[in-house]
Amino acid sequence: MSREIEVRGQTVDIAIEVGLAKLGLNRSDVIVDVIDEGSRGILGLGAREAIVRLLPMTPVMPEQKPAPAPVKPAPPKPAPPKPAPPKPAPTPAKIVAPPPPKTAETTDQEDTAVPPLTSEELEQERDTAVAVLQTILGHMQIEADIHTAVTEPDDVTGQPINLIEITGPDLGVLIGPRGDTLVSLQYMARLIVSHQLKNKANFVIDVEGYRERRKQALARLAERMASKVIKQQRPVSLEPMPANERRVIHMTLRDHAAVYTQSTGEGSQRRVRIHPKR
Repeated sequence: MSREIEVRGQTVDIAIEVGLAKLGLNRSDVIVDVIDEGSRGILGLGAREAIVRLLPMTPVMPEQKPAPAPVKPAPPKPAPPKPAPPKPAPTPAKIVAPPPPKTAETTDQEDTAVPPLTSEELEQERDTAVAVLQTILGHMQIEADIHTAVTEPDDVTGQPINLIEITGPDLGVLIGPRGDTLVSLQYMARLIVSHQLKNKANFVIDVEGYRERRKQALARLAERMASKVIKQQRPVSLEPMPANERRVIHMTLRDHAAVYTQSTGEGSQRRVRIHPKR
């Protein structure tokens, strides 16, 4: 049965790992609600542990064996009497140039600036996308079935979208941690299809219903956090999310009578903040 648990740790990351070990789940299988980021205090005084709540997106299987709890790091050693010579700044691991900055108005609606497609163009996009995905899966030596459908008009754009569902055994490799691999697969496939059709592609790829499960979990999180904001009468920030997931939060609470939402932060740290209406 699905259940949510609240755990503590020296840091947020350690608390999350402890919770995942208790649930026997991966990071991509849960929604994380950071209740308290904790504090190291000053010289050990006033320190407090981080507190997080984990909400599984799928039922927790009783036969799964939990992973061993992470080993707590040893306490920091006292500083040496003489300071070490300054070290040069480390070279950033990411060498790919970042994309151009986006305005606050467009960041959470990246897929909205796409011209509407005719039924013939939707069909052409669908067939091209399926062919591209079959080639990619073939190179990855993954056996899977591909199903297609056209969604109802989107709540924001008012336009239907091609939905491409990939099904089959052991497809977790196509989802990745927190859906990162699925996001990359969709980005790459859209790029290839756009190049072939000379028109921006806007189809959505899902694997074994992951996106729908994630969407439902995010909607439940949004409602629960809205209730928390109403009760405490102070804003609450959610964990950093990609644009499509932030949009789920915005859309879930857009007509709420007592709260409103706003995205804050930059890049990978951009998140939704829920405010009480005064």
